[in-house]
Amino acid sequence: MDDKEIEEKLRAIIKPYLPEEGLLDGISRETHMLNDLKINSAHLVDIILDAEDAFEIHISDDDAERMMTVQDAIDVIQSHLNA
Repeated sequence: MDDKEIEEKLRAIIKPYLPEEGLLDGISRETHMLNDLKINSAHLVDIILDAEDAFEIHISDDDAERMMTVQDAIDVIQSHLNA
C-alpha cells in the first residue's frame, strides 16, 4: 500500500472525530492532529485504535506518541505494513 492510499484511508478514519465539518478540507500531511484539527487526546486514541483495525496492525505506545501529524501517522502505519 502506498502513502497516498494510506492517507485516503486515514482521512476516512479521522473524519468522524473532527469537531468541525470543514476541517477535513484543510488536511495536509503537515497537519497536526491535536492542534490543527482540534482533536482531543481521547479521540486521538480512538483514531489509533481504528487505524489498527483498518490496517490490521498493532501500534505500540511509543509509535502512538509519534503520531502527531498526518505524515507521522502515515510513516508509522507504513513501517508496520512493511515489517
